[in-house]
Amino acid sequence: MIAQLVSIGNSKGIRIPASLLQQYQMHGTVEMLPGKDEIIIRPVFSAPREGWDKSFAAMHERGEDLLLIDDLFEIEDWEWS
Repeated sequence: MIAQLVSIGNSKGIRIPASLLQQYQMHGTVEMLPGKDEIIIRPVFSAPREGWDKSFAAMHERGEDLLLIDDLFEIEDWEWS
C-alpha cells in the first residue's frame, strides 16, 4: 500500500485507512518503532487489570466488597464428600 506524506504544521503525517485501523485495533495511542529502513506502527493495548486496585479500593470504601456466600472454611463441622 502506498501513502502520501501530508504536512501537519512543521511535521509530516500519513493517513491510515479506517479499514486498517479497525483490522489492527488501532485507536487512541500507537507505538512507533524506528528500524534501519522502516517505521513500525502498532497499537498499544492497556495492561490487563489496569486500574483494578483503584476500583477495589473504591468498592471497599462503599462497603461493596462483602462476601456473597458464607466462608465454608469457617464452619468447623463439615466433611469432604
